[in-house]
Amino acid sequence: MARNRPSAELLTVRQVLEELGGVSRRTFYRWRELELAPTCIRLPNGQLRVRRDVLDAWVEERAEDVYGGGR
Repeated sequence: MARNRPSAELLTVRQVLEELGGVSRRTFYRWRELELAPTCIRLPNGQLRVRRDVLDAWVEERAEDVYGGGR
């Protein structure tokens, strides 16, 4: 059965690390152990993917208001 929604962009772990400014692979997997990383999808071949919208929301949730003026 086909779904009637646009397909979400799936990012590799390498792409996620690059998007996060070069976070190390070790740090990313440590975050996963601590349940601090963005939610991942495990493919049948064992590789992980992160949906673009999930990563964007995860980053936004962690944004700090450095100017103190609210959002």
